[in-house]
Amino acid sequence: MPITILPGSYCGIAPPPELALRSWNLDPVLLAVMAVGWLTVRHRPGGTPAILVLLVAFVSPLCAMSVGLFSARVVHHVLLVAVAAPLLAAALPLRASGMGLHFTISTALLWLWHLPAAYDLALRDIGVYWIMQISLLGSATLFWGAVLSHRASAQTILWSIAGLIQMGMLGAILTFAPEPLYQAHQLAPLAWGMRPLTDQQLGGLIMWVPAMIPYAAVIAIQARRSWRLAATA
Repeated sequence: MPITILPGSYCGIAPPPELALRSWNLDPVLLAVMAVGWLTVRHRPGGTPAILVLLVAFVSPLCAMSVGLFSARVVHHVLLVAVAAPLLAAALPLRASGMGLHFTISTALLWLWHLPAAYDLALRDIGVYWIMQISLLGSATLFWGAVLSHRASAQTILWSIAGLIQMGMLGAILTFAPEPLYQAHQLAPLAWGMRPLTDQQLGGLIMWVPAMIPYAAVIAIQARRSWRLAATA
């Protein structure tokens, strides 16, 4: 018997291309949570940009587009774990320890939620959808908090590289999968002139290449800080 918490799709139905850019999510509960979040972090470095990224993910038409297109869903997830999460980690007073533990948890959750059964369930049950979103964002924020709260060193750089590698590996698997993996994206891509497999391959490429840029940026910042510390020692 399938798990059912709150049946339905949080972002509604997949809009056709001609309506996609008008499909904003103005859920008052979500907007209130975003407002409280912004009031909490607005005076901290990275706070306002983090909330803006979350608004793009959950309020902009990307939310509705990600119901139909796997490639849009990948952009959504990348914004959560590779952009919003490090910004939140910088804004919040996190002093997380155990980079290896948080890397393992965040990686396991990212890969788990991309298993077809778990992924499709999240898109047809609002309760599971929010478990997915909160667990992805929360675990990634703790991972980045563990990295950023430590003094720049070879260890922080290596764990950041590990995050980059696992993201690229998942993207490669999705890119080279021989058939579409997700029932949720079997029909909507056709309205956009794509086969489901093409949409999945595009999503895999986004996760494989552009998604690695934020990791590379953090690695570069960590390497620069480490070099400066070594030069002044």
